[in-house]
Amino acid sequence: MNHKYWTNAVHKLSSSISIRTQNSPRLLSNSKHVIDARIIKTGFDPNTSRTNFQMESFIKTGQLIKARQLFDEMPNRNIISVNTLISGYVKTGDLVTAKHFFDGMPSRTTVTWTILIGGYAKHGYPLDAFKLYADMYRSMIMLDSVTFATLLSGFNHKIWKNQMIQVHTHVVKLGFSSACTVCNTLLDCYCKCHCLDLAFRLFNEMPERDSVTFNAMITGYANVELNEEAVDLFLTMQKTGFKPSGFTFAAVLNATVGLGNLFLGKQVHGFAVKTNFIWNVFVGNALLDFYSKHGRVEEAEKLFHEMTEVDGVSCNIIISGHAKEGNYEKSLTLFQELQGTNFNRKNFPFSTMLSIAAYMLNLKMGKQIHSQCIVTSASSELQVGNALLDMYARCGRFEEANLVFQSLSHADAVPWTAMISALVQTGYHEKGLDIFIQMCRENVNPDQATFSSILRASASLASLSLGRQVHSLVFTSGFVSNVFCGSALLDMYAKCGSMRDATKAFQEMPDRNIVSWNAMISAYAQNGDGDGTIALFEEMVSTGLRPDPISFLNVLTACSHCGLVDQGTKYFNSITELYHMEPRREHYVTMVDILCRSGRFGQAEKMMAEMPFIPDEIMLSSILNSCRIHKNQELAKEVAEQLFNMKVRDASAYVNMSNIYAAAGQWDKVVVVKKAMRERGLKKPPAYSWVEINHRMHIFSANDKSHPRWEDIEKKIESLSTRMEEEGYKPDTSCALHDLDEDTRAEYLKYHSERLAIAFALISTSEGSPILVMKNLRACSDCHAAIKIISNIVGRQITVRDSSRFHHFKDGYCSCGDYW
Repeated sequence: MNHKYWTNAVHKLSSSISIRTQNSPRLLSNSKHVIDARIIKTGFDPNTSRTNFQMESFIKTGQLIKARQLFDEMPNRNIISVNTLISGYVKTGDLVTAKHFFDGMPSRTTVTWTILIGGYAKHGYPLDAFKLYADMYRSMIMLDSVTFATLLSGFNHKIWKNQMIQVHTHVVKLGFSSACTVCNTLLDCYCKCHCLDLAFRLFNEMPERDSVTFNAMITGYANVELNEEAVDLFLTMQKTGFKPSGFTFAAVLNATVGLGNLFLGKQVHGFAVKTNFIWNVFVGNALLDFYSKHGRVEEAEKLFHEMTEVDGVSCNIIISGHAKEGNYEKSLTLFQELQGTNFNRKNFPFSTMLSIAAYMLNLKMGKQIHSQCIVTSASSELQVGNALLDMYARCGRFEEANLVFQSLSHADAVPWTAMISALVQTGYHEKGLDIFIQMCRENVNPDQATFSSILRASASLASLSLGRQVHSLVFTSGFVSNVFCGSALLDMYAKCGSMRDATKAFQEMPDRNIVSWNAMISAYAQNGDGDGTIALFEEMVSTGLRPDPISFLNVLTACSHCGLVDQGTKYFNSITELYHMEPRREHYVTMVDILCRSGRFGQAEKMMAEMPFIPDEIMLSSILNSCRIHKNQELAKEVAEQLFNMKVRDASAYVNMSNIYAAAGQWDKVVVVKKAMRERGLKKPPAYSWVEINHRMHIFSANDKSHPRWEDIEKKIESLSTRMEEEGYKPDTSCALHDLDEDTRAEYLKYHSERLAIAFALISTSEGSPILVMKNLRACSDCHAAIKIISNIVGRQITVRDSSRFHHFKDGYCSCGDYW
C-alpha cells in the first residue's frame, strides 16, 4: 500500500468515526465498527494494541511482573510494546534492565530515547542522561520539547552548569527558544543551580512568559536570599496580569521570612485568602512555615486547626515550630498524635525530635526515635543520620555516635563535618580537631561548613595560633573568598581577642552579605564597644543592606553591655516602626536585660506584660542576674520561684539565688537553696580559666596547685598581692561565697582561676606582651577590681573573656567602664 493510499484510508476512517460519534454518542462504546486509535498506531493489529494497553495498566498499578509476563507471551511486538516495558522499569528505578531492552531495540523513536533519558534524570544520574542525549543527537533522531524538558529536569546542581549551557545552545539552534515549556525548564535549572545571572538573562530574552516562568524566577531569587528582588518580581507578575499559583505564594512567603517582614507576609496571607488559595494545602504549609519562622507559633497553630486539609508536611512544620520556641512538651504531644495518622512515616520529623532529645539530654527518647528511624528506613537519610550522630554525641554516648558516623558514607565532607560539628557544639573541641586531622589524612577535602566548625572550635578554645593555622588551610583550599568562611574567620579572631585581625578579615572580604556584616557587628558588641557597634550598624544600612533580626540582636546586646538604655530603646522600636518587622523573643529578652541591668525593673515588668510571649528561662535568668547586681532580693525571690517551677536543667538560677543570699550573709537560706539543687540532681559547673603559652593550653581551677610551676605561680601571686595592697586594693570578701572568717575568705579570693592564669602568663611571657585569659563562667567583681590594678602594676594589656563578654584591662581601667 503506497503512502498516499494509506493517508486517504486513515482520513476516511477518521471521518467515519467522527460522523458516527456526532450522530450517536452511544455508538462510541457499543459499535464494533469503531476503531481504537491505538489500533491505527500499532498497524491495525488489535491483539498487540490490547496487550500494550493491558501492560500499561499493570505498570500504572505497580504490577511490573505481570506486565513483563504479558510482554514475553506477545507473538507480535512493536516499538510501543518495548517503550511501555522500558517505562515500567524506569518507574521502579531498574535502569540496568531498562537500558538492556533499549540496547536490544533494532529501531527507536524519540519517545524511546526520552523515556530512558527521563529515567536517568529522575533517579539522580544527570550525566548519564546527558550522554544518552548526546548519542540521540548524533543519531539524528528528531528532538522535541518533551526531550529537552525531560533532560533538563535532572540538572539541579552548579556542577552541571557546562552541560546546561550546551543544551541551551541546542535549544536555540534547533528553534525551541520560543517554546515556553522548554525555556521554563531551562530557567528552573539555572535557578536551582544558583546561576541567577544566566537565569535573569534568559528570563529577559524569553519571547513568551507564563505564570510558571515567574514562579521559577521568584523561587530562584528566594533560594539565594535575594528576597527584595523576589518580592519585586511578584509585584511585577501581578501588574502584568499573570495569576499566582501555590508555588508563587510559597516562594514569596519564603522571601518574607528572609526579610524578617511579618507585615508583608500577612499581606501575602490576605492575598492568598482573596484569591482563594488559602484552601490549597501547599499554600497553607507555606504560611505555617512563615509564621513558625517568625516565632508566631500560636498563630501558626491557629491556622493549622483552620486548614481544611493537612498533610504530613503540615504536622512536621507545626511540630518543628513548637520545638524551635522551646515548647518541647507540645512538640512531643503533636508527634504522638502524628503517629496515629496514615501519613508516610518515613517523612516524620525525626530530625526535629532527635534535636529535642539532644537538647533535653533524653537518651531514652533518642533511642526510641532511632528505632522508628530504622523501621521506616529514615535513618539512611543524611539529615536524619546527622541528627542521630548529634543526639548521641550531646548525650555523651560517643561510641554510639561513632557507630552512626561509620554507617554514613565517608566519600565526601558531609558526615565528617556532622561529627566534627557535634563534638564542637558539645564542648569537645579537641576531639573535633582530632576528627578533622583524621579527615585530612584520609584525603577528604573539607568544605566551608567543615572550616566553619573548626574555626568555631578555635574560637571556643581561644587558640589564636590554631586559628591562624586553620586560616592558612582555608586560604590554600580556595575558600578564603567564601563569605561564610570569611565570617567564621572574622568571628574566630574576634573571640580570640584580636580585633585588629578580625577587622582585617572583614575588610579583605571580596563580597560582604548580611552574615559577614552581622559577624563584624557582633565582634564589636562582644568586645563591649557600644559606639563602634552602632556606627558599624549604621554603615551597613548606608550600603543599602537591610538589617535582619540578628543585626538588631547584636546592636541590642552592645547596648546591654554598655548601659545604652536610650539607644537600645530606639533600635528596639525601629524594628517595627522603621523596618516593619515584629521583634522576636530574643529581642525582648535583650531589651528586658537592658532595662534590668540599669535598675529599671518597673519598665521591664511593663514590657514583659505587653509582649506576645510568656517569659522563658533565659529572660528570667537575666532578670535574676540583674537582681544580684542591684541587690533586689524581693524581686529575686519571685523570679527564682518561677524558674524553680519550670524545672530547669541549668543550675545557674540556683547558683544566682544562693549567691544573693550569701552576699547578704543569709547562710541558712544558702543551705536551703543548695539542698534543693542536690534534690534535683543539679550541680554548679566548676569554674576554670585557661591561657595559651607557646601553642599549649594551661588550665587552672580555683586553688589549683597541680601545675608543674605552682611554686613560681604562688610567688607571683604573693608579690602581686603586696603591690596591690600598696596601691590601695581591698578584697571584696562578699565575693567569697563561703561561710568563713574574713581573712580566710580574702585568702581564698587570691587564688581564683583567672588570677592563677594571669600569674602564670606573667612569669611565662616577655615583659610588655599582651595577655589573653579565658574563663568559662562570669568573673567575680573582686577579680575584676584586682585585674584592673594588676594591669597598671605590670604595665600590660590583659584581656579576659568570660562567659558573656570581653574585658580589656589597661593602665588600671577596664573597657566595660565597670558596667557589667
